[in-house]
Amino acid sequence: MHRIRGVVRHYDWGSPDAIPALVGVPATGEPVAELWFGAHPSAPAPLEGDGAHRDLLSLVEADPAGVLGDDVSERFGRQLPFMLKLIAPVRPLSLQVHPDLARARVRFAAEEAAGIAIDSPLRSYRDANHKPELVYALTRFEALCGFRAPRRAAELLAGLGTPLTDALHRQLRAEPNSEGVRRAFTSLLTLVSRPSPGAVADVAAACARRLEAGTPSVRADRTVALLQKVHPGDPGVVASLLLNPVTLHPGEALFVPAGGVHAYLSGLAVEVMASSDNVLRAGLTTKHIDVPEMLACVDYVAAPPIRLAPEYFGGPVGVFYAPVDDFELSVARVSDETGSYELRGRGPRIALCVAGEVTLEEGDDAVTITPGHAIFLPASEPRPVISGRCGTVVQADVP
Repeated sequence: MHRIRGVVRHYDWGSPDAIPALVGVPATGEPVAELWFGAHPSAPAPLEGDGAHRDLLSLVEADPAGVLGDDVSERFGRQLPFMLKLIAPVRPLSLQVHPDLARARVRFAAEEAAGIAIDSPLRSYRDANHKPELVYALTRFEALCGFRAPRRAAELLAGLGTPLTDALHRQLRAEPNSEGVRRAFTSLLTLVSRPSPGAVADVAAACARRLEAGTPSVRADRTVALLQKVHPGDPGVVASLLLNPVTLHPGEALFVPAGGVHAYLSGLAVEVMASSDNVLRAGLTTKHIDVPEMLACVDYVAAPPIRLAPEYFGGPVGVFYAPVDDFELSVARVSDETGSYELRGRGPRIALCVAGEVTLEEGDDAVTITPGHAIFLPASEPRPVISGRCGTVVQADVP
């Protein structure tokens, strides 16, 4: 077992205190958006007390078959296929999508051939991998994810009385299908047709008036107000009316597939995803925007958000099975009542404590972790026995 440290990401949308409070360190006032635990080249997790290897990436590269196991190394090559994170937005993230595997490989190769530096702010693809992800809420977590049914989106646009919403309403009524959604969404974001900041402000003002007079969706109109306050005049403010709102309560999970448009709004959560940093943005951000590439990756089929329920196997461990090969997430709780038990899982695993105190034992080796601290277990090591009082551990592994 190897203790690993998370790598802090200070993005401007991050909460200054949510992750520090969980980890038990003083807040500095600087935003702490994410804490990464993985082996992605852009921010591999440092190893604690290991003189031979400085981080998880070098550990994997030194012995891929031994660390990852034959099965995982044959399927995914010399890389840990997943990454685990803590994420804490205090204000809305970008309107974004992640590419599928085939497109990521082609577009990454194209940017490499073009000579764009891997850390350039103009870069859209930082690796050749897809990035499906699962979000597991630790607090109430708010998001937008996927497209509403076209007729429902049209209902929300009806009666707002602005030229922009009238045009979008006509489009969705004329084509109440994925093509109508594509045309409406594209018209909001494409450079030649995107609305002016004034037109976006008019829609936000209309939603504010509707909140006072009676609205078909308090949450939709409040979201417009929130986005307009944080990103005034951004077309993503209006695009939010086309998207599904999602509220996760602690212990609930959401899966976002490649091509799924989403924007996280607030809360504290665990994320597990394919090991990638490919994010294509079209608005609601100060970061690099690549609208044509983002739109090319979007799945425009309207569908409800993919909420995952845990499966239990006769013990205090719930497993969230995502419909991908790269990862699964289990949540294990320990208490005086559960006693000690073997933590299930296979292949390379990262176990992160999110509550209480948890001890993991494997033979004569015992490690105790507290919230925000994690261990990495190579495939060659057996399942550890866990114990503790009122402790919770989340574990990412490979199906």
